[in-house]
Amino acid sequence: MADDAKQHLISEPLTPAAGTGDTAMMARGEPGLPERFSWRGIEYRVVEVVRTWKTTSQCTSGADEQYVRRHWWAVRTDPPMTMTVYCDRQPKDRSRPKARWWVYTVQSGEASQG
Repeated sequence: MADDAKQHLISEPLTPAAGTGDTAMMARGEPGLPERFSWRGIEYRVVEVVRTWKTTSQCTSGADEQYVRRHWWAVRTDPPMTMTVYCDRQPKDRSRPKARWWVYTVQSGEASQG
C-alpha cells in the first residue's frame, strides 16, 4: 500500500465461496480465509495475503483469560482491490449465524469499483 493511500471504512458482510477456505488454518482451529468470496455482487479471488493479525478481549464471565475475537487479513484480490477482511469467531447477530466474514476497509479509490 502506498504511504499516501487512504482506506475507506466499509464494514459490509462478504460471502465466502463454498469449499475455498484455507484448510491448513482450519486444521489449527482458526477460520480458513476463503480463496474466493463475493462482495457487492462481484466475486473476488485472494491473490496475496499482505498481513494477518488477531484481536482479543477479556473473558465475558469475568475470568482472567483473553479470548481471540477476530482474525484479520490485509489482502490483494483479483479483480484488483486491496482490502482488510475479518472473521468474527462468534457472530454478533444470532439471527444471521453465517454473517461471520466482513470487508472492513478498501484502499482509496477502490470502494466504488465493487
